Amino acid sequence: MTNSIETYQKFIGKAIEALNLPSTPANLYEPIRYFLNLGGKKMRPVLTLMGCELFNPDYSNAKDAALAVELFHNFSLIHDDIMDEAPLRRGHETVHQKWNSNVGILSGDALLIVAYQKIATYKSELIGELLPLFNQTALQVCEGQQYDMDFESRDNVSITEYIEMIKFKTAVLLGCSLQMGAIIGGANKTDAKELYNFGVNLGLAFQLQDDILDVYADKNKFGKQVGGDIISNKKTFLLLKAFEDANTNQLKTLNNLFSETDNTTKVNGVKTIYSELNIKEKAEHKMNEFYTIALNNLDAIQISDSKKKPLLNLAYFLMGREN
Repeated sequence: MTNSIETYQKFIGKAIEALNLPSTPANLYEPIRYFLNLGGKKMRPVLTLMGCELFNPDYSNAKDAALAVELFHNFSLIHDDIMDEAPLRRGHETVHQKWNSNVGILSGDALLIVAYQKIATYKSELIGELLPLFNQTALQVCEGQQYDMDFESRDNVSITEYIEMIKFKTAVLLGCSLQMGAIIGGANKTDAKELYNFGVNLGLAFQLQDDILDVYADKNKFGKQVGGDIISNKKTFLLLKAFEDANTNQLKTLNNLFSETDNTTKVNGVKTIYSELNIKEKAEHKMNEFYTIALNNLDAIQISDSKKKPLLNLAYFLMGREN
């Protein structure tokens, strides 16, 4: 397994270009073509190809499953953008902004159906393994999105609930992507499940890293506004841990900062509380817990270390670590 990530990305890019979508009705299929061409790293379908190649050198067998994962992910993004009333996605107009919300809903629905069509291309014995996994993951992603929306209006969100939310909203699709590839590649059930767990735990570590970077990243290297989560009162691991560990005075300060209108004052004030409570270090400790579990999951798979190396390198890359 010597392919670079770029090789898998190009393979998926060509597969997306080759999708034989109808030309009419134009207002159903044009938004799909538009959205699929907005770019993105396509890491989920890459994971499906890598999961397959871990057990079978011909990763092209996993092409349709990789497409299904990517189409499902894009379906969820189109609908998320509508719910968030987001004007931009990857620097371009969102579908509902360029067309309208009804078009966005229907185009997203069609994307989901095409994803299921791709899974249906496999032999019945494979469909019997792929479909329950895909169904469970798709439902969990929806549940995670609902939890995330519910948390916006709740004052009593626990860290356990937050971890479960990011697991469902983000991490399970990474695990599913890898396990689907492994199933197609001929992995046994134990190895396929360990690969799923590797993806889930790596996804959790990656999301916690994102929480940390939102507050502490170098603003010249970070792709979005540093402190954006604080400004929007988003309940991240850091904020929830601060509420859990704060004393009475710190709690009062945090609650007052929620209504602060000057963003610089707000961000600096919350960061001061974080510093007093060692929140960055505590978040990094939790992130490293999941990262270590992920590496143990990968280590438990009964194949040679040389075959695991690309996935290990991917884990290093995603977590910004030295190889």
